[in-house]
Amino acid sequence: MRRRHFIKLAIGSASLWPAVAGADSFPSRPITLIVPFAAGGPTDVIARLLAQRMTATLGQSVVVENVTGASGTLAGLRLARAAPDGYTIGIGHWGTHVLNGAIYTLQYDLLRDLEPIALVANGPQLIIARPNLPAADLTQLIGWLKQNPNKATAGTAGPGSGAHVSGVFFQKMTGTSFLFVPYRGAGPALNDLMAGQIDLMFDQASNSLAQVRAGTVKAYAVTAPSRLAAAPDIPTVDEAGLPGLYIAYWHGIWAPKLTPPEAIATLNAAVVAALADPKLGQRFQELGQEIPPRDRQTPAALASHQAAEIAKWWPMVKAAGIRAE
Repeated sequence: MRRRHFIKLAIGSASLWPAVAGADSFPSRPITLIVPFAAGGPTDVIARLLAQRMTATLGQSVVVENVTGASGTLAGLRLARAAPDGYTIGIGHWGTHVLNGAIYTLQYDLLRDLEPIALVANGPQLIIARPNLPAADLTQLIGWLKQNPNKATAGTAGPGSGAHVSGVFFQKMTGTSFLFVPYRGAGPALNDLMAGQIDLMFDQASNSLAQVRAGTVKAYAVTAPSRLAAAPDIPTVDEAGLPGLYIAYWHGIWAPKLTPPEAIATLNAAVVAALADPKLGQRFQELGQEIPPRDRQTPAALASHQAAEIAKWWPMVKAAGIRAE
């Protein structure tokens, strides 16, 4: 009897061993990082820079998976329904994790179904225009728009996109009116802006900074309280005469709800280590991205920031009647 009892205990202990060992040695296999947009875009570039450095810290590959469609909502659903084991995480931003909740009828809850890991970057927008637009500064641009109501055109990445919502916010603050021209993405819109086919855009600095430097588009202001380190000659909206027009494509990383706290802590530590890398910091700066202070890189900081942004933007989006088409 004793021998049988011992064998049962041994078998029982052995059956528990893989789960316990897996918990103690996380991660023990590659991690998937879901990106809600196509390869080569601003979010994808940020994700791949982080993945490379997180791989070195974790000792396991962090593999980027691009899940595109419906302004990032398909990627959000994929993440929300993934196993909550720490092996599937996702990156997103102001558009995917704030605006989408007011624009789309989502099959997941942005706050309840996702577990925050870390706030990773803050990328303000640039107010840019075709190179031959007559206005020399932001004040003159606002004056020109008022003199030509509903004649100017602003390119967007589609209804409900960050560029669209930013334009609505700008109109509300300035009392101007102009027409929105939807594109399949910010890239095609920027191409038409450079060609003079549209008049202005509210674009991520990481997407258009190179064109500003090349002189193929004109920049009026950065939508932040401080100037970009990568473009110190572009004034802030406060300096340019439109104080408080703060809009940023901040990025964060999330996991599915109920992911073990130990896994969240390990993943957060890997992100923090990546953000402390001077080479990554330099690359982010070149892309017009600002790394948040260390105390803002925590899961709690991302949770509070996302909730505050939802409280700020949802009422405005809904009041403007912005819906996905």
